[in-house]
Amino acid sequence: MSNKKILKILNLIRKHLELHGENDFKIRTYQNTIQRLERLHEPLEEKDESSLQDIEGIGKSMAATIREIVVSGSSLTLQQLESETPDGIKEIMRFRGIGPKRLHQLWEEFNVTDKASLKELLESGQLASVKGFGPKTIESTAKVVDFIFESEGKILYADAEKIGNLIINKLVEQLPEARFSFVGKLRRKWEVIDNIEILADQPIPKLVPVLEKISWLKMDKKKSGPFSWKGRSAQELDIEVTVYSSPVDKFYNNLILKTGSPEHLNTTLSEKSLKESVNQQNWPDEQACYEAAGLSYCEPEIREGDWEVAMTVEHKLPEIVELKDLKGVIHNHSVYSDGQNTLREMAYACIAMGYDYLGISDHSKAASFYANGMFEETVAKQQSEIDQLNKELDPFKIFKGIEADILADGALDYDEKTLSTFDFVVASIHSGLNMDKQRATERLITAIANPYTTMLGHMTGRLLLERQAYPVDHEAVINACGEFGVIIEINAHPSRLDIDWRWIRKALDKGIILSINPDAHEIAGFDDMRYGVHIGRKGGLTKEQTFNAWSLDKVESYFSERRK
Repeated sequence: MSNKKILKILNLIRKHLELHGENDFKIRTYQNTIQRLERLHEPLEEKDESSLQDIEGIGKSMAATIREIVVSGSSLTLQQLESETPDGIKEIMRFRGIGPKRLHQLWEEFNVTDKASLKELLESGQLASVKGFGPKTIESTAKVVDFIFESEGKILYADAEKIGNLIINKLVEQLPEARFSFVGKLRRKWEVIDNIEILADQPIPKLVPVLEKISWLKMDKKKSGPFSWKGRSAQELDIEVTVYSSPVDKFYNNLILKTGSPEHLNTTLSEKSLKESVNQQNWPDEQACYEAAGLSYCEPEIREGDWEVAMTVEHKLPEIVELKDLKGVIHNHSVYSDGQNTLREMAYACIAMGYDYLGISDHSKAASFYANGMFEETVAKQQSEIDQLNKELDPFKIFKGIEADILADGALDYDEKTLSTFDFVVASIHSGLNMDKQRATERLITAIANPYTTMLGHMTGRLLLERQAYPVDHEAVINACGEFGVIIEINAHPSRLDIDWRWIRKALDKGIILSINPDAHEIAGFDDMRYGVHIGRKGGLTKEQTFNAWSLDKVESYFSERRK
């Protein structure tokens, strides 16, 4: 039980206490506890109740709650509160933008118990006369509700991939001679998935008995038929599942047809489209079909019918980046701010994974309240430790970075003297997210123009299926990065995947370098790099234009020249 998981449960208790209108003292006790424990990097699971009470501000009752969470993985208090909370309210709570206190008011005064009743209330106009609900609050609440409805039935790619692999593994166990593949958006690696689609070279009567043995899959008999099994995953994450049946000799034909978007399948070199070429004969593999159609082979991720179409026809497709091309990991957090591992632990993990360098960019001082951001004296202490580790670990190198907060006026939150001590600066927005497009764009461009900004972090601040992006003029921000030589981050965390892949081609056409960054707050976060690679590939990112696919010497030279 990591500290992060313990804090997550404590925060859930706090939110439910607010939702149920508990007294402010009790709520503040949880809030203060969370803030104190966020700054503690010793494993809480190793402490008994007595040693927990030795932590300033942790009383007997809170120590007992923490131990209960460690031992049982939950809390009776939370279970009781959740049992008294309508499922529809719990769904709304998963999305950011409507706080538990406001939700308590809506629940108590207007009997709002789900997204439908909340939408109905907003459309009725009744909130206009309610204290605390001005026009801006009503507008922002309406946007959150629309976002909740838009997110219905969707899950993150990372979660869909896990569920899909579980299904395929079960099928392979029972049908080892069969072939299976993801198709649709899952194979094209979209950031959000609304249907786990699988292609099998087996008839439906052979597939159904195996699928019926997977207890958490529920078949929809009305939608299923002789060529496809349709149903839902009834696990914690509810999502539609479709398994298509293909004759053995037409497996690759159907793999192409079920993977590409309609626009991609209509790609035409001469008289026949790719779709028509597929249906000419049975193909031994996908490459043979593309070749026969006179087209360059397209990797599954890029079969969107967008930028790749002309390049496929003209045989000018780039060789897109692969995970094995990456040489280092930039934008990571350690125990110096809100990370879970020490610098040494992070460095050793990178070395074990075969990387040549690590960029540490803990949170800056503006984030001191919510992410234990570093003040100047802590920066100096961290940089001294990095110098010592670099002597020990040579030729591996740790670069001294910072994730500097972009303040409301676009300034970074250190003076020039402090900024000049870093090898690189990732500039990101973490607060004041409720902006219109003009304000957000101006704020970002001001930060991009700062000569100390090396890289722009998570451009739109989005948390997929949890928080809307703040609106930005992507073209203007990309142009500014090109003008001032600022690298754009592909934040590889599966909840972010920001910059959106639909804009990567625009950045590449401007000659901008992108960096695939995990934003890792613990060693396990390094594994997220592959999700960032998926997004980079969708935009046609090459290893030459991927910053952290550069060698250590090249990265070191780049940082040195930019600092000059």
